[in-house]
Amino acid sequence: MSTLASYYQQDQIEAGCDEAGRGCLAGPVFAAAVILPQDFTSPLLNDSKQLTETQRKKLRPQIEAEALAWAVASLDPAEIDEVNILKASFFAMHRALDQLQVRPTSLLIDGNRFINYRDIPHHCMIKGDGRFLAIAAASVLAKTYRDDYMEQLAEQFPDYGWHSNKGYPTKAHRAAIQAHGPTIHHRKSFRLLPSQTELFQDK
Repeated sequence: MSTLASYYQQDQIEAGCDEAGRGCLAGPVFAAAVILPQDFTSPLLNDSKQLTETQRKKLRPQIEAEALAWAVASLDPAEIDEVNILKASFFAMHRALDQLQVRPTSLLIDGNRFINYRDIPHHCMIKGDGRFLAIAAASVLAKTYRDDYMEQLAEQFPDYGWHSNKGYPTKAHRAAIQAHGPTIHHRKSFRLLPSQTELFQDK
């Protein structure tokens, strides 16, 4: 059995919210909102970062089938550049919440900050994706949907290694930006390349 909690407040309809792709150099930031039944069980479900890709893909259909409501949304790189990545993460969560077919009475947010959503109370949970099933479920959906999207982009832009790095700042990804320049999918507000000093030190 999972050691993650089924709820924070038993008398509330809680939506767990989490994002994926905040630290990436390329691609959108994705977020998911998930309302699980309080008797939901999954021995496998955990923070998506603790799971393998195979495990995440196995969990996604179970979450989608058994959740009372779920939704996934994103903000693209231009929107991220306009508002900054932290706000973009929150606004992606807002967009996911907008799509829920069941209205939550309480929000469980992974992390330590959030922007109010309508009149619904929220609770920021540090490392919440390793503490609450609903947040863990949201982390799995956000991660798998974003990974699928980046793999599709990788077909159009094969030089950047997005099949494997998913837009994160690996050495190979930065080297590809240096060799080929940024794409329309790169975040212009991010530091895409290290400084010349750092490049010199790497040699």
